[in-house]
Amino acid sequence: MPIYGFECTTCGHSFDKLQKLSDADPENCPSCGAPTVKRQVTAPSFRLAGGGWYETDFKKGGDKKRNLAEGGASAGGGSTSASKPAPSAGGGSD
Repeated sequence: MPIYGFECTTCGHSFDKLQKLSDADPENCPSCGAPTVKRQVTAPSFRLAGGGWYETDFKKGGDKKRNLAEGGASAGGGSTSASKPAPSAGGGSD
């Protein structure tokens, strides 16, 4: 269950509440009792760090891990440099 932050706009009291997504927000301030409680927008309490997702993170088998963030051999389906189209057979103008 997520923890939400709330603030009373009357007295300025801030508090947190552990509740389900489907639960209603509290209406009255626990400090002053006024019905002026608003939900605060807060940052999550965790941070994702690292080089990125690996192609084989959720696969079974002995495949070697390749970092998809670095553009592994099979990540993009080809090279990142621009290439010219192959010449067509008998491509002369008539």
